[in-house]
Amino acid sequence: MAAGDLTQAEANALLAMEKQRVDDSVWKFPDRGGVLAIPLTSVDLREDFLLDVRRGRVNIAKVTYQNRARLVVVLARLDLAGAPHRNPDLTEIPTPHLRLYREGFGDKWAFPVLAADFPHPGDPWATLHDFMRYCRIVAPPKIQPGIFT
Repeated sequence: MAAGDLTQAEANALLAMEKQRVDDSVWKFPDRGGVLAIPLTSVDLREDFLLDVRRGRVNIAKVTYQNRARLVVVLARLDLAGAPHRNPDLTEIPTPHLRLYREGFGDKWAFPVLAADFPHPGDPWATLHDFMRYCRIVAPPKIQPGIFT
């Protein structure tokens, strides 16, 4: 098993773990082409996580939210308004889609988003909050909306 690989049980446990901001820093939602990597920690302070927010350069509706564990392991990634994703079995999943860690494949498998989890896929700001809930970020970082949020 490579250094960044987890068992499926470990990945599921990390995604289900309650997470919180590490401090009271205020982050600005990225503008066109911008990227954020916001540090998080588990509520028991035993695990570190990152919340990534990435905006498209040309298409401002293109947004990616990502929750990483152990710096490099993508547990969940939500892609809005980008290109479709081709899974290892060659099925194509349109955007928006949710990539989830799968043992042996990392974040290479995508799934259609469920309206119950992400009811506002056309609203990047509301979807950020939905994604943080999905990833169990119970004390979210302080993020200010941008002009094009």
